[in-house]
Amino acid sequence: MQSSSSYFNTSNQCSYNNISISSKANRPASAKANRITYCLQQPRIQKPSTHFLTTPQKMNETGNTFDKTNALTTPLDRTLRRPSWTSISTEVDNLVAKKKLIQSNVSILESFLLKIAYKRSIHSTAFDDQFIPSLDDLRISFSEDTSEKVMFPNVTYCGDDNYGMPRSENLAMSDKAQTALYEYVTKIASMYRDIPFHNFEHASHVTMSANKLLNRICTPYEDEDEEDTAARTFGISADPLAQFVAVFSALVHDVDHRGVPNAQLVAERSMLAIQFNNRNVAEKRSITLAWNVLMRDRFRELQSLIFVNAYEMRRFKQLLVNTVLATDISDKERSAIGKLRWQEAFHPSQSSLLDEESSNSRFDDASLRSLKATLVLERIMQASDVAHTMQHWKAFTKWNKRLYRELSKGYREGRGSLDPREGWCDGEIGFFDFYIIPLAKKLKECGVFGSAASEYLDHALENRRRWQEEGKETVKLMAMENDVLAAKYVPRRNTYLHPEGIGNGHKVHTVGWMAFET
Repeated sequence: MQSSSSYFNTSNQCSYNNISISSKANRPASAKANRITYCLQQPRIQKPSTHFLTTPQKMNETGNTFDKTNALTTPLDRTLRRPSWTSISTEVDNLVAKKKLIQSNVSILESFLLKIAYKRSIHSTAFDDQFIPSLDDLRISFSEDTSEKVMFPNVTYCGDDNYGMPRSENLAMSDKAQTALYEYVTKIASMYRDIPFHNFEHASHVTMSANKLLNRICTPYEDEDEEDTAARTFGISADPLAQFVAVFSALVHDVDHRGVPNAQLVAERSMLAIQFNNRNVAEKRSITLAWNVLMRDRFRELQSLIFVNAYEMRRFKQLLVNTVLATDISDKERSAIGKLRWQEAFHPSQSSLLDEESSNSRFDDASLRSLKATLVLERIMQASDVAHTMQHWKAFTKWNKRLYRELSKGYREGRGSLDPREGWCDGEIGFFDFYIIPLAKKLKECGVFGSAASEYLDHALENRRRWQEEGKETVKLMAMENDVLAAKYVPRRNTYLHPEGIGNGHKVHTVGWMAFET
């Protein structure tokens, strides 16, 4: 394979499948008014195809134009014919609600894919015709877990082109590419379980929250140009691949969540816990599933939209691991390391835990910028995962109630040692004091989110205040409502191996919400 340094083409012009994309220096004056067709080259293992086409007239696969209004519905309608669609669980179980969630997630992911294509066309990113992913590239490995930092390329600071969202009339996804994206999102949605909290609706809420924070990052301040914005945001605003990873990670971060904490999976000696060495079990499961689905042959179109060479592929994969594993806040070792990394990046002179040599000379400017960018992306993921605690009271109580229901369900089924009714109120106060409010303050400290950071902190403080006053009564009402729902639950016998096929091999029979062993 080529070395990663050879993946960047510095020539003034490059050609993809007989479609020429000129660099800014050689671009005719009329190019801005009439942008040419963009193409993302597939790896050699699949016949290349055009993924991005100019609008308003897009071309269908037969070469004929079709109406723009049908461009968004055709891929979805095609996707709805697949069996996996029917297994998607939502609070309101109807087709309209499911369609809205799918379309919302697809629109967010598509917006960042368009940014990636726009940047590649401007910088003439090299499409490696000989790129065939190695076995290591195709696998997700957790041997090193997270990287201290993921390098952000210096090329993001060059040039004076706008890295923001290209105008919709200038660039759009082809019908074929959009269908692949719809199918991937639908497949991921179908892999979320029908549980009260860690379901596809939660994933969608996290994705929308991550999108909001990214939009705040990418919005220049008054009298600020793109280069200044990139410098202030440590390169994130000028790095659409990193932005895409953030929303992609949000979408997939809880795939196949079992509705119980990692500690319970470890206590049960489940096969998942053994597979992932009793650490970050649910998170590693989600990453592995999402990555393996993405690597399927049917999603080659989507792969080539995200990464076009080995360097981009590895960078995407490492950012995915970093951001999703950051959501496991029960991992005390990782949390402690995260605090040290944050202190070293943003408050090196104030750290009593770092020696002088470590705090002053361990990073050069590029490495320190990349460390800060990596940490900010991880905080975006963490904040989005608990965004309901930093939003209005109604949103907070809605999701708090769902989490209570989920943990109560696990307790009733014998998959938890603590009854949520005991200590839920005080536990939420502790959660605000030791995690939510410090996290909101970090969003403000890093200085990249503008007024959004203050909004998040203000909502967190207000929700904590109201919970202090109303929490006991709220928990009492939640418990009563949950008990009523449990009493109405239709008894249904469900037998499964516990722990999952190993250990003592006892069978647990669930009749309604009662569990007993044999």
